[in-house]
Amino acid sequence: MRCCFKSIVFFLLFSWGVQAQEESDLRELTKVPDSVPQVIDSLYREDQFYLGLTFNFIDQKPASISQSGFSGGFQLGFIRDFPLNKKRNVALGIGLGWAIDTFGHNLFIGQEENGESIFRSLDRDWNYDTNRFTSQLVELPIEFRWRSSTAKTYKFWRIYGGFRLGYLYHFKSNFDQPNNQVVQNNVEELERLRLGATINFGFNTFNFHLYYGLNTLFKDAYIDSQKVGIVPVRVGLLFYIL
Repeated sequence: MRCCFKSIVFFLLFSWGVQAQEESDLRELTKVPDSVPQVIDSLYREDQFYLGLTFNFIDQKPASISQSGFSGGFQLGFIRDFPLNKKRNVALGIGLGWAIDTFGHNLFIGQEENGESIFRSLDRDWNYDTNRFTSQLVELPIEFRWRSSTAKTYKFWRIYGGFRLGYLYHFKSNFDQPNNQVVQNNVEELERLRLGATINFGFNTFNFHLYYGLNTLFKDAYIDSQKVGIVPVRVGLLFYIL
């Protein structure tokens, strides 16, 4: 009798233990997580859009030409990022952008009655309020990119070097003095196809930007037998946005 009682008790305890384990396993399977797990994108890309603000300068100019007033620029565009290695911290960037630049200076650009362009240096004897030209370009940025980013890091160092191919589709030279204004849009000597070298580097949001033109803005233009030339230079900040 005592053996039978012990067997019944053992069977009940064993059955209760099995049932408790099954209920515990079921709770684990149906448990709702407290938070959504973070998904790591192993195929991430960086820096798709850019926006820049620059101060503009002119280089390789005749000795009689100097800058005056404020010269600035604005640029924006989209760049497609193509990672080149497994870590995805080395990449090639190719995109499309737009830029507007202004240059204040003492170079007068006009036109003779026969359509021939006039290039003249405005010395101190000239009384004028404004003398500047403005250009608008469509650009094709090509960048070789290195960065310290990872799939989990959103703040990182970057060094991007490359080129900008561009087409100058709009040009306006504006000379303004009391009771006289000269606006010139069509300048035969203007080199509309543009090529420049660029380097962008920085950390996180703020990045230093440098653009140096590799061809002169004017061809076959002279002041007193000296070539006008002029190479545009941009120095400023560039902001990259995913």
